Amino acid sequence: MHFSSRLLEQAVDEFGRLPGIGKKTALRLVLHLLKQSNSDVSRFTHSIDQLKEQIRYCATCFNISDQEVCEICTSVKRDHETICVVEDTRDVMAIENTNQYQGVYHVLGGLISPMDGVGPSDLKIDALMERLKNGEVREIILALSATMEGDTTIFYLYRKLKDFDVQVSTIARGIAFGGELEYVDEITLGRSIATRVPYERNIG
Repeated sequence: MHFSSRLLEQAVDEFGRLPGIGKKTALRLVLHLLKQSNSDVSRFTHSIDQLKEQIRYCATCFNISDQEVCEICTSVKRDHETICVVEDTRDVMAIENTNQYQGVYHVLGGLISPMDGVGPSDLKIDALMERLKNGEVREIILALSATMEGDTTIFYLYRKLKDFDVQVSTIARGIAFGGELEYVDEITLGRSIATRVPYERNIG
C-alpha cells in the first residue's frame, strides 16, 4: 500500500496493530479521524490516555474498574455467597447483559494453555482460593469457554476446590464446543447460567 504521507503511514500502522483491524480498515479509520474537528480528535485521544493512566483492576475480583474495588463487589444487592469464575472482563459483561445472575465474579485473566506457555501460576487462581478461606462462599460457578483450554482450566480448578466446602457448578452446555462466552447470544448464555449443573455430573 502506497502512502503519500509518512505521518499517515505511521498512523495506519498503529491502528493496524489492533486485533481484527487490517490495513484497509486502519486506513479508513485514520482518514475518518482526519475529517473530524480538532476537539473531537482531542476528546478521542484524551479518553485513550485516561484509559491507560487511570484504569485499574478490582482488588477483589480482578475485573476492570475505576475504583480499587469494583461496583459489583461493593454492591449489597449482590449475592456474595456465589462466585462466577470467568476468563476475562468480556465474559463479565456478557453475563451481566443476560440479567440472569446476581452473584459476584472472579476474573482469572486467561485460561490454562500449555501450548501457549500459560500455566496455573499465570492466572488469578491463588487469589480465588484466598477468597474461599473465610467460609462465606457457598457456590462456585465455572463459566469458562467450551474449548480445550476452558475444559482443562475447569478440571484443574475442580481439583483445587475439592479442599473447600463449596458447591462447584458449570454452566449448562447450551453452548457449542469451541464457543467463547462473549459471542454467545444473551438468551442462550442466560439460560446456561440459570440451568447450571454440578460439575461432578460432567466427569462421573
